[in-house]
Amino acid sequence: MKIGFLGFGEVASTLARGLLDQGVQILTCVEGRSPRTVDLAKSAGVELSQTPQEVAESSDIILSTVIPAQTVNVAKEVGKTVKGVYVDLNNVSPSTVKKSLSYIVSGKTIDAAIMGSIKNGLKTPIIASGPDADIFAKLNQYGMNIDVIGQGIGQASALKMLRSAYTKGVSALLFETFYAAYRMDVDEVLLNYLSQTEGPLFQESAISRLKSSAFHAKRRAQEMDEVLEFLSDYEDPMMTRATCEFFHSLPLKTGTIKKKPADYRETFRKVDYKGK
Repeated sequence: MKIGFLGFGEVASTLARGLLDQGVQILTCVEGRSPRTVDLAKSAGVELSQTPQEVAESSDIILSTVIPAQTVNVAKEVGKTVKGVYVDLNNVSPSTVKKSLSYIVSGKTIDAAIMGSIKNGLKTPIIASGPDADIFAKLNQYGMNIDVIGQGIGQASALKMLRSAYTKGVSALLFETFYAAYRMDVDEVLLNYLSQTEGPLFQESAISRLKSSAFHAKRRAQEMDEVLEFLSDYEDPMMTRATCEFFHSLPLKTGTIKKKPADYRETFRKVDYKGK
């Protein structure tokens, strides 16, 4: 079994490490990528190919795990060389997935989406749809947690969009709420009181969301662009539009954050500085 990754960020590196432990051969290409991506690939111990086309041609299953803005471009780049199964695992709308997969000339195509935190490794829930989704689900034999939800391309990505509308919306609301509480020096008190009503897991979840919001803001802004486009076909998504604007504006308030903060107040202090 050879698994190829197009894009090698947090998702790809986490899944790759788990699959390598299961004896799966992993390929990727890091030519022209950032130093961080190169370091991730080398530290994971994956086999490095010269080009994305070489990855696509040599892999039994190819997982596209790039930023939303690159989803279609990557599929177009390798579309004629895919011989196995091409899985779009990006956080994009059904229409983007369909456009992306339309460039895969001869390989089988699958719509898939991550439905939980990738920090859970191979146990992270992944949903898949499409006529050939069962082929992707065979990776459950290697420790993955893939659930086939339907035969239609677009079903998995639609559920991902709906989940993102909720989770990113909650993250944006938490950030605004706790930033104000921080300015008033009552953020710890607020956290304790909300934990009493929201349940025992709230505090850990809230702190995790606060720390990751600014660190991943640019990627989340792209994801929310996709969510907004998707939901606009069904309703006037006012809350989603506001969430999208929030994540687009957040980097302007904090500046570039190169490392996820150990304490959410680190990010708040950056907003404070920018506001002076």
